[in-house]
Amino acid sequence: MSGAEKVVCVTGASGYIASWLVKLLLQRGYTVKATVRDPNDPKKTEHLLSLDGAKERLQLFKANLVEEGSFDSVVDGCQGVFHTASPAILAASDPQLWYQLSKTLAEEAAWKFAEECGIDLVAINPGFSIGPLIQPTPTSSMKVFLELMNGSLVFPDGIYNFVDVRDVAHAHIQAFETPAANGRYCLVGSVIHHSETCKILHKLYHPSFHLSEKDEDDKPLRPLHKVSQDKAKSLGISFIPLEVSFRDTIESLKEKGFLTA
Repeated sequence: MSGAEKVVCVTGASGYIASWLVKLLLQRGYTVKATVRDPNDPKKTEHLLSLDGAKERLQLFKANLVEEGSFDSVVDGCQGVFHTASPAILAASDPQLWYQLSKTLAEEAAWKFAEECGIDLVAINPGFSIGPLIQPTPTSSMKVFLELMNGSLVFPDGIYNFVDVRDVAHAHIQAFETPAANGRYCLVGSVIHHSETCKILHKLYHPSFHLSEKDEDDKPLRPLHKVSQDKAKSLGISFIPLEVSFRDTIESLKEKGFLTA
């Protein structure tokens, strides 16, 4: 693919994963047409405009999933589209549940549309994404991490499927650049109990933070499940170690002022 042809679109570009995706695409020499709901909101755009290569190869566009046709002119002329935007209108009762539902329904619709229109579609399905933030506001997953660090969040026999946000962004690009990539890719670097999560964080940051060391009750832990990494590794993904992801996440939260010892 020549430089003139390396034009792609990233929807929902101000998001956690999408911001990293834009960063890595610019590093690889792509011209990125990025969509946000409000290009005039500096909280949604300044971190993107400050990325290396943004001045030369990043174009911001206003687009909203609930406005039919608002993406047509943006994707015109692109060789690929990285669709990360979610159509969820979050409910206060459980915003994370509604977000997950929106992603599931959106993927079902995407597969149906791709089959009908002959589009080459690949789906990337990450677990609980952690890692350093590029955007200036904490995501819902980072808010959970903040609660873990101050000891206010305790799950009864909770199990996490962790993956580093940098691996997720890298996998998106590898899926686009690898002709043989197909179907769905589940990205999970580590599956661990909540109690083990606390032990690792305690090892890294005790006594700087008030960390919970055990689950809500003393019932036997549920067996851990496994998520195969074989298909993800076929894209050339070698998962970042969990302790590295934890440390980079906490240091990023501290640097941005969300977390203080």
